[in-house]
Amino acid sequence: MNRLPLLLLFTLPILAVAPGCFGSKKPKPNPNIAAETEESFRQRWVARRIAELQAGPDAPDGRKAREMAVKEFADKFGFTAAGKAGQP
Repeated sequence: MNRLPLLLLFTLPILAVAPGCFGSKKPKPNPNIAAETEESFRQRWVARRIAELQAGPDAPDGRKAREMAVKEFADKFGFTAAGKAGQP
């Protein structure tokens, strides 16, 4: 008897029933990625703006520079969740 048709007869139904068992599982994307990205952007933008303010001729102290940078971020990027969180 020919082995190939017999082998196909038994293996094809098994492969048809369980196709997901042989592939790798795709990781689910993080649902909070947008919020994390916005918060990361806010932190980087505020840090850069603090450095710019302190490098200027009328350099405020650190706390005042941070307050100014956070306020500017909220004014400029108020449409984002990170911008709304920075508003008083």
